[in-house]
Amino acid sequence: MAIAIYPGSFDPITYGHIDITRRARKLFGRLVIAVVANPHKNPLFTLEERVELTKDALREEGLSEIEVTSFDGLLVECARAHGADAIVRGLRANSDFEYEFQMALANRDLAPQFESVFFMTAGNYSFLASSMVKEVASYGGDVSNFVPKSVQKALREKLGAR
Repeated sequence: MAIAIYPGSFDPITYGHIDITRRARKLFGRLVIAVVANPHKNPLFTLEERVELTKDALREEGLSEIEVTSFDGLLVECARAHGADAIVRGLRANSDFEYEFQMALANRDLAPQFESVFFMTAGNYSFLASSMVKEVASYGGDVSNFVPKSVQKALREKLGAR
């Protein structure tokens, strides 16, 4: 049974992330979403909130069998700890490819036993980014096409209703 790790900041999880999750789940016997602490970003939600929000959103979308964990440090160490065979990443545009290509090469140097598996985003999510969702929500915009209800609620609570 092949195991994959799907890492990200998930601040917050979007339908784009969920689409990649559904598709990766079809290919791997076990999929673990790994929410990264990433001290270089300034997340809206705490690490603990992002983990719980991701679990809630997956449950809401019928994906409650997906394990969600958090990590701080090297991705390959997280993958090793979970017995992963592969690292799943989503690609939206050329800029994503360049960054992800660099990361895949670095991960291969650090731990050649892990394969990087890339999923092209579904066309309707090609523009979707957590940062865009947060910006729209911060101005009181409707994000119902971008995130599940549990995430919409958390955004309203965190940002306040306008």
